[in-house]
Amino acid sequence: MADVVFLLCALTSLVSAVLLLRGYSRGRARLLLWSGLCFGFLFANNVLLFIDLRLATEMDLSIVRMVPTLIGIGLLVFGLIWDAR
Repeated sequence: MADVVFLLCALTSLVSAVLLLRGYSRGRARLLLWSGLCFGFLFANNVLLFIDLRLATEMDLSIVRMVPTLIGIGLLVFGLIWDAR
């Protein structure tokens, strides 16, 4: 059951990223770009989480899987600050 939840979280992040980036390409609202990039990196985090917990059980990938999360949240915060001006 946990595998299904991991895959559904990854799928949700991917669909959100695609929809946000598609909205950005149509309307050029920069907040959609930053949000879409953030969800893209959260998708990478979810995939790495699945790999860490289910496929590569002999290795600890917790540090590696936090990198996409930090990049994604950093991009979103940067975008919020940049567009607030």
